[in-house]
Amino acid sequence: MTTFADQLKSEISRLAKKEVRAETQALKKASTQYRSEIAALKRRIAGLEAQIKKQGKGAVRVKAAEKTDEESGTSRRFRVAGFAALRKKLNISAAEMGKLLGVSAQSVYHWETGKTKPRASQLAAIAAVRKLGKRAVAAKLGEPAEA
Repeated sequence: MTTFADQLKSEISRLAKKEVRAETQALKKASTQYRSEIAALKRRIAGLEAQIKKQGKGAVRVKAAEKTDEESGTSRRFRVAGFAALRKKLNISAAEMGKLLGVSAQSVYHWETGKTKPRASQLAAIAAVRKLGKRAVAAKLGEPAEA
């Protein structure tokens, strides 16, 4: 009779394990799905926070620039295409433009490609260079004037 009892016990154990496996597998799938959704939400939150932080920094910079512009009485803006056209019109290199403005050639390159924007103090220097002609620029750079 022990063999019958052992067989019955093993059969019941097998069926119970099968039922438990089916139930836990459904829970594992749901858990995996929830975790992926949570991760996606976390990424989205991080992106939105970064965007808010970026806008906050931009707002602070804009306010600072507006204050300096208001103090001087003029408002200055910077356009990448306009800056590149100015340099081409004056027929000078990025290094020479940097020398005129008191910045590096790399800064001029980054401004022209739109990677960065000049500071308010640099905008004033750019405005001053914009008023110069080819001869005046050549004279400032110490080169012979081109006719």
